[in-house]
Amino acid sequence: MNALLAAAFAVLTVAAATDLLAAPRRRAPWLPSALCGVASADLALVGAMAVGGHPARLGLDGWVGLGPAALTADRLSGLFLLLSFAVATPVCATAADWARARRADAGGLGAATALLLGATALILTADHVFVFLFGWESLTLAFYLVTAYRRRTDTVAPSLLTLVFGKASGQLAMLGLLLAAARAGTFHLPGLQVLHGHAGAAAYVLLVAGFAVKVGLIPGQIWMPPGYAAAPGPVRALMAGVAVNVGFYGLWRTAALLGPPPGWLPLVLLIVGGVTALGGIAHATVQQRLHRVIAYSSIENAGLIIVGYAIALIGLDLRQPALTAVGLLAASLQVVAHAIAKSALFAAAGVIGSAHGTDDMERLRGVARRMPYSGTALAVGALTLAGLPPTVGFVSEWFLLEAIAQQFRVDPLPTRLALAVAGALVALTAGFAGVAFVRVLGFTVLGSPVAARRTGREAGVAGRAGLLTLAAGCLAVAAATPAEIRVLAAGLTPVVPADVTLGALKSPWVLQPVYPDFSILSPSWLWIMMPVLFAAALLGLWTLSKGGLTRVRRVPAWRSATAGVEGADQYTPFGYSHPTRKILAALLLTRNELAEVEAATGGRAGDETRGAAGSHLGYATDIVEVVEEYLYRPLRRPTMIAVRLVKRLQSGRLDAYLAYMLIALVAVLAVVAATV
Repeated sequence: MNALLAAAFAVLTVAAATDLLAAPRRRAPWLPSALCGVASADLALVGAMAVGGHPARLGLDGWVGLGPAALTADRLSGLFLLLSFAVATPVCATAADWARARRADAGGLGAATALLLGATALILTADHVFVFLFGWESLTLAFYLVTAYRRRTDTVAPSLLTLVFGKASGQLAMLGLLLAAARAGTFHLPGLQVLHGHAGAAAYVLLVAGFAVKVGLIPGQIWMPPGYAAAPGPVRALMAGVAVNVGFYGLWRTAALLGPPPGWLPLVLLIVGGVTALGGIAHATVQQRLHRVIAYSSIENAGLIIVGYAIALIGLDLRQPALTAVGLLAASLQVVAHAIAKSALFAAAGVIGSAHGTDDMERLRGVARRMPYSGTALAVGALTLAGLPPTVGFVSEWFLLEAIAQQFRVDPLPTRLALAVAGALVALTAGFAGVAFVRVLGFTVLGSPVAARRTGREAGVAGRAGLLTLAAGCLAVAAATPAEIRVLAAGLTPVVPADVTLGALKSPWVLQPVYPDFSILSPSWLWIMMPVLFAAALLGLWTLSKGGLTRVRRVPAWRSATAGVEGADQYTPFGYSHPTRKILAALLLTRNELAEVEAATGGRAGDETRGAAGSHLGYATDIVEVVEEYLYRPLRRPTMIAVRLVKRLQSGRLDAYLAYMLIALVAVLAVVAATV
């Protein structure tokens, strides 16, 4: 086990060195990504063995110089290693194929990918505060390198935004960890203990806030859509489906180490999580670029996961292990669904976007006809995030709704009200998720092309294998949900006893929300009964038609209720999402404008009408990112003023710098003296 863990980091180092020093882009541009895939498979194996009760430990005592330190894979670390790197392995296969096809653009990306995966593994296995923080800063650097990789003017702002929010999350986590370490008297993470009083509450809030920024919880979500869109190709899948999991790991680990939270914190997380989920899916529904649709969906999923996590914290606060188990199990199932489906979507979208030179949903219509493998992965990922059976997304959303339904088991009225509000927000989110991903499926995957296009270049053998593996994972994990719950129960042992979590298994193939006889679901039987019922329906139709069903008459497909509608005059993704702009106008701050346009151009086809005087009128609509517009933009001016004031401190005079150090030292001594 220890050798496997060391080998994984060694292979990632070789991958980075190969990309930077050997410059394989001419002969084997796929090699760094392939090596990253090998290391990912290794780390997934380490995680599986750790969940099974065989922990790994790689000592760093002689390297760090800060006391006992090691890279350790316990059950919780192993669970996230297994989840993250089992997903990373097929994504790396797709990335290797993408690099082979885009030989000239792949140089240096393999090293950034290796850094991203290595930092993720370092965070998940660190047992020392400063090793954890080093991994966190390394991941922030990797995110910046990936988003700034293309060196274009349109990636400058997204990369800097990603860097700023990465640093913010790191600073919040650092403050929380150092405060907890100061109270515990050790930098050893397992030595951190339950804290009481204001210091404990402050540490808990700082840690949760830092990790929430990483996963995209409001108001720290604005970096995600531009950051993901700026990253190249399938590397987006590693950011969204693998690396972001460190934020959820941090939240889970915080609950394991610090125990019950301040009583008000879960209530805030319930409301903020619900608002994040609804806001994310509302913006996803009206986006026109495929990558931004998927990115905003990541914000939605973060909100759903946080709702489940908040329910688990309520259970910890009220000393109800069953409530903790159902909340944490629902959140963990949602993390699994998000990791697999989001990786499938981003990997497929990366291949499709590279082949067509655009991610405009209108121009990508009917992509499954031209690229069946990528189209299949895109379709299955969309169905999963829409929460439809028989995918893993259906199971996770069912568990989340069942967890919210345990509202009657808690006594405090504020908690019940917060759960009711969160339940309404999650229900709305589930409905609009169907709208958002039916649009992806109906137009981008299966729609009729607006014009004749050349066949998009499909992924190679490795890329197809990676895409199909991810698509199959969305389906197979749902069929094997009882086995998945057993793995999750073992991995969540540091937070809640496994025997409590295993209460979710009513029988080997039937699930329940931990509490017995509340409700049941059997995803495994769905996989048996749905094909049987479908076959029975076909047989019945064939019998009633006396065999006529086999005689097929081909006619043009019905669309838009008008025969002969072609090209841009067809029903568009923009038109499909327009009712959402109207219904959620208060949330999206939808702005509409009717203005006179030049008669020679007439505006876009279908978007114009002739006024009473014969002039052409054009209709334009826009939406607003509320948090960015009304929280961050007003802060821009005072922030720049503060920056200019701080720059004055950089006078270049040595005596001034020594004075600053003396003032800082006196302040630290005063704080220490006051707390002793």
